[in-house]
Amino acid sequence: MAGLLTMRPEKEAEGTRKRSLPHLLLAHGAGQGMRSPYFETLSQQLVANGVAVTRFEFGYMAIRGQDGKRRPPPRINLLIPEYHAAIEQLRDELAPGERIVIGGKSMGGRIASMMADELFETGEIAGLVCLGYPFHPPKKLTTLRTAHLERLQTPALILQGERDPFGTRSEVESYPLSDAIRVVWIGDGDHDLAPRVKSGLTREGNLATAAKAISAFLAKL
Repeated sequence: MAGLLTMRPEKEAEGTRKRSLPHLLLAHGAGQGMRSPYFETLSQQLVANGVAVTRFEFGYMAIRGQDGKRRPPPRINLLIPEYHAAIEQLRDELAPGERIVIGGKSMGGRIASMMADELFETGEIAGLVCLGYPFHPPKKLTTLRTAHLERLQTPALILQGERDPFGTRSEVESYPLSDAIRVVWIGDGDHDLAPRVKSGLTREGNLATAAKAISAFLAKL
């Protein structure tokens, strides 16, 4: 697996530092790696909001970065062990007692959500953050990926664009999701949280909104 890429906010002056937020570990989506413009901007926004964030890549994406050949991701069950390995690697690098929240964009968030309850029950993670959760494939509204979200026990935050083709606001609001999940809607956002020009919003502004919501969520854990 590729190495971890960590960004931390500057430490506050000694004696004024507040209780640290949990450390956020994020996996990428199916088509873009951890160094995509989306993740670079989001990570900068998170750090600006006091969040320490670590990104990592699954093996197939790391290989793609080396040879330039586009390839689909392996099946989800083959990627879960890689996510577990990233958690263990990050834990070895963190200070004792520093808590971890897992998550990711699209596929990365879906994988994290499938692992979350087992890790939460054992105290290995404090929560879950999903950006652009793929509730269903585009135009396949009945092929839902929500069964485990209906019984989720882990405190979770989903940041979803209002017009995301993997789950629009009107669609998602009809799903019987667990009370442990909070959904924050990003104005006119698509799957990358990017709005249309006519909305008057910007992708950078939407990512800033997402980062603030994540920081507030972590502060309550």
